[in-house]
Amino acid sequence: MQQTAKTVVIHETGGPEVLRIEEHTVGDPGPGEVRIRHHACGLNYIDVYQRTGLYPLNLPQALGMEAAGVIEAVGDGVTHLSPGQRAAYAATPSGAYTQARVMPAEQVCPLPESISFKTAAAMMLKGMTVEYLFHRTTPLKRGDTVLFHAAAGGVGLIACQWAKSEGITLIGTAGTDEKCSLAQFNGAAHCINYKTDNFVDRVNEITAGKGVDVVMDSVGADTFEGSLECLKPLGMMISFGNASGPVPPVDLGMLSRRGSLKITRPTLFTHTADPNVCQAMARRLFGKVDGREVTIHVDQTFPLERVAEAHRALEARETTGSTILEP
Repeated sequence: MQQTAKTVVIHETGGPEVLRIEEHTVGDPGPGEVRIRHHACGLNYIDVYQRTGLYPLNLPQALGMEAAGVIEAVGDGVTHLSPGQRAAYAATPSGAYTQARVMPAEQVCPLPESISFKTAAAMMLKGMTVEYLFHRTTPLKRGDTVLFHAAAGGVGLIACQWAKSEGITLIGTAGTDEKCSLAQFNGAAHCINYKTDNFVDRVNEITAGKGVDVVMDSVGADTFEGSLECLKPLGMMISFGNASGPVPPVDLGMLSRRGSLKITRPTLFTHTADPNVCQAMARRLFGKVDGREVTIHVDQTFPLERVAEAHRALEARETTGSTILEP
């Protein structure tokens, strides 16, 4: 008798109301695949981009990019995982909002016993994003200064701690004084309430007019121009998300006028496409968590059936830290 699993699927793009809970058959893994039963699923802004159509999918499509659970079966050629083993992932194709699934094995990572399923599901996509931001995008060294927008969000709280652990000064932004306090508690050297202060002016004050070495910006349209103004000459702008909407077309000439600035638009999945790189990134993340240099904050938990409510809270910027769906 084949298994079935509750799965969140969209048949059309739109608001949270397009999210449907369906029963899907879960078969056996083929070559290079595993079947994993989830204990926790992560919620990320990329899920919103896919649901709204900003990042197009072939519909109908199950949503969700990260989860943690137990391997139930492995297909031919899979050697790094075995049945009964704990595992976690942030990987394509989407489909993590489910009780169980069959998926490619290469980006599924063995999970240490010391890390809970809930913590793992909250940190794989966000934590490996921070790993590539700090280690694989542009050279960063102890003493450098970074401006990080949305510093009290799931990625942001990891980034605050990561920066502190590596001697990097992180200036955060957030939308309330409470969120700013949370970011500073987690390692931000400064945090600017962008609703009450002009973050460009404050960065200029904090850096004594020098600017920052790197901006890490997942907000997009609302912060892009200001972010460029915060960079020192030869600084790097890393645009890695569009929470406020996509960045308009850019005149490359203004990068030279502002001091030979650099700009990039990376994605996690470009890095993790190489399975060896993916596993190495996960190991570094696990090491940060095991070494207590980074604590993962799971501040919201919803049952899978309330996935639409979880999406609404994320889009309204009502969340801090990470959000988990319990399957």
